[in-house]
Amino acid sequence: MNHQGISEIFFEETYSVPPEQTARALFSRLPHGSDYAERLIECLATGYLVAVVESICIREMQRHVDAASEVVVGRIVQMEHKGPIPPGSSLKLRGWVERLGERSATFCVQASDAHEVVCESSVTLVAVQRALMESRIAAKVGALVVSPVGDFVGGARGRCAARVLTSSSREPETS
Repeated sequence: MNHQGISEIFFEETYSVPPEQTARALFSRLPHGSDYAERLIECLATGYLVAVVESICIREMQRHVDAASEVVVGRIVQMEHKGPIPPGSSLKLRGWVERLGERSATFCVQASDAHEVVCESSVTLVAVQRALMESRIAAKVGALVVSPVGDFVGGARGRCAARVLTSSSREPETS
């Protein structure tokens, strides 16, 4: 990973929002979203906005790693989707590296349309050894088994506390 090169990253580019990236279009393709997709608005889905922002940051960082031995992966995405973005809109995306770690870079990215700032985000990417990541993926693929819905390997960890529904209230309770 070339720290000097990554520390100098700044980008400014335009993205034209295609009609197939709306919330309605995305959710109509998902089994649990198809029932209500038609009630959604015709604006860029937040999931696609995340993908657009992250892909630009990955492209920029990828230019400063050894592609034969390293791969850039997402670690943290924090995003405030601040305004609607209809299909056909032109987004201006501006981003830069605001923090650099030993193997990571955190980007600040803002997106605007012709009317307002529609997105502010922070994206942390990590350059990992390609062989290590490929072996971790291979181990998971080799161990694929069907388990009952709702089972979590090793229990719930991290930011999301385990929640259970009580039969009487149907409201989630912290366990």
